[in-house]
Amino acid sequence: MKKTVFFIIVILASFTMFGQEIAGQWNGVLKVPGAQLRVVFNITKTESGYSSTMDSPDQGAKGIPVTTTSFENAVLKLQIPTATIGYEGILNSDNIIEGNFSQGGQSFAMNMSRGIIEKKAIIRPQEPQKPYPYYTEEVLFENKIDKNVLAGTLSLPQKEGHFPAVILITGSGPQNRDEELLGHKPFLVLADYLTKKGIAVLRFDDRGVAQSTGDYKTATTPDFAKDVQAGVDYLRTRKEIDKNKIGLMGHSEGGVIAPIVAGNSKDIDFIVLLAGTGIRGDQLMLLQKEKIERQMGVPENEIQRGQEIFKGAYEMILTSPENDSNLKSKINSYFKVQFGDKMNEQQISGVTSQITSPWMFYFLKLDPSSALEKVKCPVLALNGDKDLQVPADVNIPAIKNALAKGGNKKVTTTIIPNLNHLFQECKTGLMDEYETIEQTFSPIALEQISKWILVQVK
Repeated sequence: MKKTVFFIIVILASFTMFGQEIAGQWNGVLKVPGAQLRVVFNITKTESGYSSTMDSPDQGAKGIPVTTTSFENAVLKLQIPTATIGYEGILNSDNIIEGNFSQGGQSFAMNMSRGIIEKKAIIRPQEPQKPYPYYTEEVLFENKIDKNVLAGTLSLPQKEGHFPAVILITGSGPQNRDEELLGHKPFLVLADYLTKKGIAVLRFDDRGVAQSTGDYKTATTPDFAKDVQAGVDYLRTRKEIDKNKIGLMGHSEGGVIAPIVAGNSKDIDFIVLLAGTGIRGDQLMLLQKEKIERQMGVPENEIQRGQEIFKGAYEMILTSPENDSNLKSKINSYFKVQFGDKMNEQQISGVTSQITSPWMFYFLKLDPSSALEKVKCPVLALNGDKDLQVPADVNIPAIKNALAKGGNKKVTTTIIPNLNHLFQECKTGLMDEYETIEQTFSPIALEQISKWILVQVK
């Protein structure tokens, strides 16, 4: 799946050293694998010491409060137990805070200074620039079942006409309509390419993200499927759209959602699965973990030990009823025994919260084959052979088998060499390459997608 996506909340606090006044603004850039996040700390002097808040401009977050802070002998320590976050740094004589940010068992260097620190320039040559040579319109449509309103962009080859259309479906994690990640906007690039080929494109912000309403945190895969169906219903109201030529294109989790919608609707003419999954969620997560760790050079015995631990945790979830109020405490206790002193309570709590969230609880149990077997329309499944998050060698055969079991013979599957999970030409497939690669979406994949769709809608 998408990667593990980084949702960072960085906290810093106030301190004094060598008589220096630290009240005011401190700036830094947190560099995690595949991402750079600017952070701004606003420190205010109080009667008892200092208080501070943090802004994360790249995530649209402001005024995040520090929970606990200590500063002794030039060492700053901060903790936010509920977010499993810690920071420890030293204020040096150059008025620089040299430190490390940690979350969920991972630690990253992060220094802070008074001056603004610029992120490394990002070059994205494929990103289209306005004015576009086609018509775009900001649109709103309602999921009448869950009563949330989805905001998106409809791209039409021309303002007037009658066009085939495709809806783009994002992967896991809160995503905007461009599926924006690490400076890349793959859905913007896809929409631009397809619209220029004569295909209308609807892309929209996930519920609770950007301009869409609703609660993302409590939503599961079937909820997102209802949002997509609402998009289909909306397109059918537009005079510019050929109602008999509406398709779906899903990336990662979107490649699970598309078959769910298509299997329950006669309004879908075709679907495209971009790094879609064909195996049950728990099996995918274990395989993803193994592939990534092996590519990173983790010792084999540690890989196998991690497989045993998480397989045990997932089995507890698989056999747990949906409303088991004790599940979180049981998983937490299990991890304490398994990890021992290798992880502290804060780290264990973070991992527990992640795998027992509503979305993950459902996803671990989700078997995409049941939805794929119901799909009767033409299917294109594309994967990159260096995708470590949804490995092609396992998922493409599983997708083919499920479709064949349902009697669907209108299936095209392709594994494209040297592409990662984001369909970028890459070297290792690891997530720390995503941001550093200038390419947003392989031209080879773009051409294959558009050619196949144009055959379906001619």
